Amino acid sequence: MTAKLKTLLMAGTVLGMANVAMAQDLAPLNSDEEPDRMEWSELDARFGELPAPEAGTAVGGVSKTLTNEYWRSLGEGYENLAQEYDVKFAYQAAPSEGDQLGQLSIAENMILQGYDALLFSPQTDNNLQPALETARAQGIPVLNVNDAVIPSVEHYVGNVQRDNGVRVAQWFIDNTEGGKLAVIEGQPGVFAAGQRTDGFTSTIEEAEGFEVVASVPANWSREQAYDAASTILQQHPDLIGFYANNDGMALGVVEAVKNAGLQEQVAVFGTDGISDAYASIRAGDLTGTVDSFPVLTGEVAMEVALRLVAGQDLPRVVATPQALITADNIEQYAVEDTAALRDTLLAQ
Repeated sequence: MTAKLKTLLMAGTVLGMANVAMAQDLAPLNSDEEPDRMEWSELDARFGELPAPEAGTAVGGVSKTLTNEYWRSLGEGYENLAQEYDVKFAYQAAPSEGDQLGQLSIAENMILQGYDALLFSPQTDNNLQPALETARAQGIPVLNVNDAVIPSVEHYVGNVQRDNGVRVAQWFIDNTEGGKLAVIEGQPGVFAAGQRTDGFTSTIEEAEGFEVVASVPANWSREQAYDAASTILQQHPDLIGFYANNDGMALGVVEAVKNAGLQEQVAVFGTDGISDAYASIRAGDLTGTVDSFPVLTGEVAMEVALRLVAGQDLPRVVATPQALITADNIEQYAVEDTAALRDTLLAQ
């Protein structure tokens, strides 16, 4: 072994030990409540313009799956900023949202390819933990981007998950006189699913005249959501509404409500703001969705990753925006130009 190689290996070991020590000092992350946080709109004001990345800078993105439009849109946002700053970018995902080992394998392979930063959107709160530890030991910044949360991750970008459910619950409080409600949950054990469900149920339980009569997981699956909603409607034909933890499941619920002939009685809300949800709202089927603006979120996440590569000391959480979309305001947010969307959100 040459002296130079020995020095590099020793330096890498010291860096890895330092990173592990720093991670051990971090409290398990609750991205909704983490006090070390800032809003996406404050980046330039607090840290200046994004420094120009060094030539050859490369960033890798690991998504949950590309079968869900939300994650494709997130990747579009990553790519937008990567192209703007001439950054090499690769985006890969597991074939399904339930392939935890497949996603871990993708993440580990990306680490071997020598990216300067990695963007992780884990399928569960724990399945990419081994890859995070490997990247940390090699000094590679890892940014957790929506919606499962790795407890020991140092940096996170995403919206306030609990607020998704709170906003939908508040719509029912403001627009109905009470009644029975049901929740279609995402994947058990995933931070976002738990927070969205708790935000909805706890807010509704504080109001008078409402009862959550069912709350069941459908694992982000439209088909499973259809089956669950059909059963719930048979058991509770007087139900007045559903809240689903994502839009795919909400669209499955809409089908079940239609088949039961209860469109005029049962309101249905989803989460994410995918194009099919917007189309369903315009058609008068889906009542609403909480849009977390995935393309914009991807742009913000890529910016944060590049700032970390540049050595900036950012807060642990950078919070991204969301809005409750219904027929009343859909045209205000139905814009493909993220620059125009930024202006709309900043004006709120």
